[in-house]
Amino acid sequence: MSGADTTRGGAPGRPAAPSARGAAAGRRIGIALIRGLWRPRVLGAWRVPATGPVILAVNHAHIVDGPVLMGTAPRPVHFLIKKEAFVGPLDPFLNGIGQIGVDREVADRGAITRALGVLERGGVLGIFPEGTRGEGDFASLRSGLAYFALRSGAPVVPVAVLGTTGARSRAIAALPPLRGRIDIVFGAPFEAGDGSGRRTRAALDEATVRIRERLTAHLADARRLTGRDWAAPRG
Repeated sequence: MSGADTTRGGAPGRPAAPSARGAAAGRRIGIALIRGLWRPRVLGAWRVPATGPVILAVNHAHIVDGPVLMGTAPRPVHFLIKKEAFVGPLDPFLNGIGQIGVDREVADRGAITRALGVLERGGVLGIFPEGTRGEGDFASLRSGLAYFALRSGAPVVPVAVLGTTGARSRAIAALPPLRGRIDIVFGAPFEAGDGSGRRTRAALDEATVRIRERLTAHLADARRLTGRDWAAPRG
């Protein structure tokens, strides 16, 4: 799935809504996978609202960050995922578990509509606001997260995934050490807007700055709480 418009499962001319049941199945798969391979330590999951639309904003430093969160979040998550991941057998699989393919090079209206649809029906949207894997420090935040937050009014919950970088598994070099500890720290939900209801370019820029400050502060708090630091990441 490339994020292009499709009518499968939806009204003619509109992108199909990602499957809520599929996301629930994906969560069950994630729980089995993550708890079978690593030792996740989940902190603050109670901060995620039990009902209603929520945006999880996750730092992104390793390919397993998404699956880790899918298997540890208290609610099923629909992630915005780069369209390049939807190839071969992964295409029907990712679509089947309710994930959303997005073309990062253009304003992908199909992906935007599907993501907003998740929030409109009270679901959980997962976003890597840096847009791609990097240092995982929220330094290169894009405006997409602010757009979804302002457009939907959904609260943003910052999430820090720590322990997926640094040491590598001896069995599978691309993965963190098997049975190693991975920390997932959920922060307090917050509103991205200033309360005015504005959706202007200026409001979007202001919200992006506000979000970056909150996410960066949460990441620093999560590192202190878990005893991790950049210089000596521990698995």
